[in-house]
Amino acid sequence: MLARGRAGTLRRTVSKRNPDPRTALVLFSGGQDSTACLAWALDRYTNVETLGFDYRQRHRIELDCRLVVRDQIAAQFPAWRARLGPDHLLDLALLSQLSDTALTSERAIEMQANGLPNTFVPGRNLLFLTLAATVAYRRGASVLVGGMCETDYSGYPDCRDNTIKAQQLALSLGLDTPMTVETPLMFLTKAATWHLAEQLGGEALVELTREHTHTCYLGERGARHAWGHGCGHCPACELRASGHAQYLQERAGC
Repeated sequence: MLARGRAGTLRRTVSKRNPDPRTALVLFSGGQDSTACLAWALDRYTNVETLGFDYRQRHRIELDCRLVVRDQIAAQFPAWRARLGPDHLLDLALLSQLSDTALTSERAIEMQANGLPNTFVPGRNLLFLTLAATVAYRRGASVLVGGMCETDYSGYPDCRDNTIKAQQLALSLGLDTPMTVETPLMFLTKAATWHLAEQLGGEALVELTREHTHTCYLGERGARHAWGHGCGHCPACELRASGHAQYLQERAGC
C-alpha cells in the first residue's frame, strides 16, 4: 500500500492484507488523474468497474482515450486485468445544455468575475457522483473512486474535500446504504500524482499515462510532449506539464 509522507509525497509500504472484497466504481475520464485512480483502485479492490460521462465536452477525444487506457492496462498488467470489470458510459447531454462554459462550447478560456475559470461546469462533480452512486447501487458496488483534488487544481468548489465528504453522507443517507467516496489524489500535487503512477505500476504505467491519457481542455492530441499529448497552453496542460517537470526533477534528486 502507499502511505503519505512529508510534503504530500508518497512512499511505498508493505501491505500484508488481502485485497478489499468490495466492488469499486471508478469515475474514469481517460485523463491522467482518473488513470492514477483506476490503478489505485485495482491495487486495492478485488472487483473494479469504470464509469464515464459524455456531456458533450469540448475535449470529447477523452472518451476514445479512456477505452485505449483500459485496454492498455489490461494488456500490460495481468494481475489488474483479472480485477478489471465492465465499463459504463452515461449520456449527459443535458449538462451541456445547462452550462455555458469553455468546456462545453468553443470559447476562450479565461477567469471570471467570481474568481473561477470559465472551464468550471457548475454541479458537474456533484451530478457525476450522484449518478455514479446510482450505477454502483445497481451493480452492487459500495465504493466510488474519483480524481478530485484541492491541491494542484483550478479552484473548482466541487473538488474540495469538504464537498466530497458532505456528498458521501448525503448519498449514504439517500440510498440507505453505506457509500464510500475515495479521493486518493485529494491532497497530492500533480508531481505526486506522477510519483503515484510510478509506485503503483512502475515506468510502464508512467509511460502509458504519457502516451494514452488525455488532459487537454481543447481536445488536442497532436505532437507528443515530454508529459504527453495536448495543446501545451491551456490550464490543464500547464498543470500536467509543470507537475511532470517537478516529478522528473525529484526523481533526479533521489
